[in-house]
Amino acid sequence: MRILNHGISTELMDKVERLTKDHYKRVREQRFLEFASTALQDGGGGAKAENLDWESTFFVRHLPESNLADIPDLDDGYRRAMRRFAGELEALAERLLDLLCENLGLEKGYLARAFRGPRKGAPTFATKVSSYPPCPRPDLVSGLRAHTDAGGIILLFQDDRVAGLQLLKDGAWVDVPPTRHSIVVNLGDQLEVITNGRYKSVVHRVVAQSDGNRMSIASFYNPGGDAVICPAPALVKAEEAAAAYPRFVFEDYMKLYARNKFEAKEPRFEAFKSMETESSNRRIAIA
Repeated sequence: MRILNHGISTELMDKVERLTKDHYKRVREQRFLEFASTALQDGGGGAKAENLDWESTFFVRHLPESNLADIPDLDDGYRRAMRRFAGELEALAERLLDLLCENLGLEKGYLARAFRGPRKGAPTFATKVSSYPPCPRPDLVSGLRAHTDAGGIILLFQDDRVAGLQLLKDGAWVDVPPTRHSIVVNLGDQLEVITNGRYKSVVHRVVAQSDGNRMSIASFYNPGGDAVICPAPALVKAEEAAAAYPRFVFEDYMKLYARNKFEAKEPRFEAFKSMETESSNRRIAIA
């Protein structure tokens, strides 16, 4: 889903875009060129570089505690703009969660509460800032390999000049064309579980381009690490209970996801369902 009436000022978006591109040119470009000079050597004979992503990235954490002040090589103006932009995106994510509640017939605030872990009582929220520079051999390497996002709701501010983002729909890859000042909304695996499959996480990828440097600022509004994730009871019919999505702690899911991010999500769900069944059987045996 792509939205334009998101309430974030275009002036702020333009400033963040300008500062992000300036930061890449000033700080990250030379590092990437050094990486790129050797990255395709193994694929030079025509073999596709299966485990390589043609991207330059850094991460900013906002919640539960910000690390923005600790990231080196960011000037003060960029830090201020990113802090303000993150605040706007956090508010937008919370509004969208309530809209999802309304669409699903859930009580307002249900999803926001489901995202809060019991210890800190807060979601996790972070931003991945990426550049996808021109690639001399886009036939050999992906910008970013196909995957679903692990978390909750993802808000993407992407370059309005350079394409590359695709999503998988009905077995075919579909382009997500750049649109100026838009925010692309994606849903992650956790919302698929909580909504009991009413909403699905979407497989997507970035295709490397031979010209143009694509900017991508993806912000992930996720459950707290200790949040217990399971289908909302109101969305599970009695006759479906045995086939419902599993129950797990978000940080445990993330540990599994880190090992197989670029594999299908269904085996991850099945792994937790199996653990849930084994735990239930042990409790029955003890009783």
